[in-house]
Amino acid sequence: MSMRLKTKLSLGLVFLFIVILLFGVLGLFFINRLSVDARLVLKNNHESLVYCNAMFRDLEDIATRKDAVDDFRQNLVMQQNNITEVGEKEATDELTKNFGELLANPADPTNYPEIRQSLIRIQELNEMAILRKNAAAQRTAESARNILTIIFTILTLVAFTFIFNLPGIISDPIRSLSEGIREIAGKNYKKRIYLKQDDEFGDLANAFNIMAGKLDEYESSNLAQIKFEKSRIETIINQMKDGIVGLDGNKNILFLNAVAEKLLGLKEQEIVGKYCPDIAVKNDLMRTLLQDDPEKTELKIYADNKESYFSKDILNVTTNGVVVGEVVVLRNITPFHELNEAKTNFIATVSHELKTPISSIKMSARLLTDDRVGNVNAEQQELIRSIGDDADRLLKITGELLNMSQVETGNIQLKLQSADPSRIVEQALNAVQFQAQQKNIHISSVLEDGLPAVQADVEKTSWVLINLLTNAIKYSPEDSKVEVNVGRNGRKGTRNGEDLNGQPDRNHTDGPLNQVEFVVRDHGKGIDEKYLPRIFERYYKVPGTHERTGTGLGLSISKEFIEAQGGNIWVDSRIGEGSRFGFTLNNAASA
Repeated sequence: MSMRLKTKLSLGLVFLFIVILLFGVLGLFFINRLSVDARLVLKNNHESLVYCNAMFRDLEDIATRKDAVDDFRQNLVMQQNNITEVGEKEATDELTKNFGELLANPADPTNYPEIRQSLIRIQELNEMAILRKNAAAQRTAESARNILTIIFTILTLVAFTFIFNLPGIISDPIRSLSEGIREIAGKNYKKRIYLKQDDEFGDLANAFNIMAGKLDEYESSNLAQIKFEKSRIETIINQMKDGIVGLDGNKNILFLNAVAEKLLGLKEQEIVGKYCPDIAVKNDLMRTLLQDDPEKTELKIYADNKESYFSKDILNVTTNGVVVGEVVVLRNITPFHELNEAKTNFIATVSHELKTPISSIKMSARLLTDDRVGNVNAEQQELIRSIGDDADRLLKITGELLNMSQVETGNIQLKLQSADPSRIVEQALNAVQFQAQQKNIHISSVLEDGLPAVQADVEKTSWVLINLLTNAIKYSPEDSKVEVNVGRNGRKGTRNGEDLNGQPDRNHTDGPLNQVEFVVRDHGKGIDEKYLPRIFERYYKVPGTHERTGTGLGLSISKEFIEAQGGNIWVDSRIGEGSRFGFTLNNAASA
């Protein structure tokens, strides 16, 4: 009957406990016996010898020392109370009798020999007892040594048996199991473990064999299906018009589809399994694909005998939340670029062609209001004014569309020159003065003393400031005010670089002190902070403004114009506190 591993370990520990307990009990037992024998020798027999020797001395001094009799009597009494050996009582009684006769006539020494004979008898009995008890103690020690030696020998043999057998009982099955696991890890599902043990290791070996059998069955039954799916996926990938590159977790190339082969100028069978950065050393496009630049997601590649555009997407392949590889996808967006370019050209052409007739309509409407042409009644004047407002609105829209076409094509025409900030502010204020008067809005301007000239395109910068002022007037209540502040960027004592509450502006990063900052503040209802990150996007309109006449391009164009001049544009706003829009321009002296 075989034992479980737990039982074997328990028996080993119990055996160890018994060994410790047995040696402890036997050692204490024999030490206690030896201690008792030694104590008896010292206490009983040795004391009797001491008493006898004292009485011998007192007997010799009776004639010369007065207290010798009393000392003899005391030692005799103690001897009478310390009788331990056979025959010692009779000898002590004889000594007592002789001492009594001595006391009747202390000066008569005739019975001294009897007294000495009694004392010698007592000494002999105790000396013999000492020898006998010492022999008994020797026998006890010898017996203890023999017994402990026998037990030690037996336990040592058993312990050696445990030392040589127990590690093998544990390590051999573990070694077999480790070997089997390595084989399974190497996809050798035919591996089996056979242990002739009916313990936990035997159960583990049986479970291992069952697992290996299931894996073998699964591998055999699904291998063909997996190969089919692999071929199907490869066919799909190769039929795609996007370039696809597969990498494992160590940046080794797993596959390329046909489009990727053509774009990279590489063959899949030549580079599969190779380290991707090694390939990138000699391949510029591969090097670009490996660069983790979130802003560079669009690539210009010469393909199909023309300059083509591709967007780069990197998709992580995960297993149980762990990234085990990457798939780089190059999507051909050339048709969208061509359509966008056609759209931009169309908008530029239409906007340019519309400016002339709209200007003619505006001029005609203005002539109709001239009394020299003829008188018109009040209703006709209202219609003419409406025609003029619509013409102005159309001119603004066409102007924004033309500016937008410049931005999209990258052909922003700048006339950079040294300009006085006050000149830019003056042009903008003159342009919006009439609009402000219609809502009874007061526009105040504060320019810091000694402002340096800025390096700017005056016309486009004025257009930006006009756009900011127009928005401020549009979203301000009647009878309110709009403030324009111009100063050195980050200068203490101004509102620049501070939010609406005078605290450091979270949306505004101070630039160098050699920049000049233009800030427009209104006291309207403000903009919810969650919309601020998108406020400068093209065609974006803040939800809830109900603005129908605008194109949503003004702030986007403003951003492009300011950044093209090396400046920065920002916004700070909160609901109920109004808004602050600002931009910075470089000092002309440092340009």
